Amino acid sequence: MKRIILLLLILLPALGALAQVKKIKITDLEAHMQNSDHPLVISFWATWCAPCVEEIPYLQEGVAQFADQKVELVLVSLDFPKDFPRKLEAFVKNKNYKATIYWLDESDADYFCPKINARWQGGIPATLFVNNKTGYRRFFDRALTDRQVVPEIKAALK
Repeated sequence: MKRIILLLLILLPALGALAQVKKIKITDLEAHMQNSDHPLVISFWATWCAPCVEEIPYLQEGVAQFADQKVELVLVSLDFPKDFPRKLEAFVKNKNYKATIYWLDESDADYFCPKINARWQGGIPATLFVNNKTGYRRFFDRALTDRQVVPEIKAALK
């Protein structure tokens, strides 16, 4: 009995330490955006995309500077279905990402891309800044630098 309890004490924290990545459809993301009462920074990325992985710390650091204004970072993974959830959750945990993290369960970019921005052709990284209170909405279909993130968040907050 003691061995079972010891084993559980060892395994449960390890299982709980895996990052939670929720599977969503584009309509779920649209609802999250429409119902948000605070600014959102939504990054479309994948574990295999080097510019995406490079950009995420800039987004995290920028959002952290505005924690008092409830700016939320939303990471929307476009990883392959075979990588969800195991590989994606392990990657997120390893990188220590702090955000709301989704895996987009969509395969037709011609369907979901225009719902984010009419000119988006599916390239990543791509980032959308949204603030429903101010009506701010700006989309970037390229990587952002560390110097671009904070000014963009400030613009969204005005």
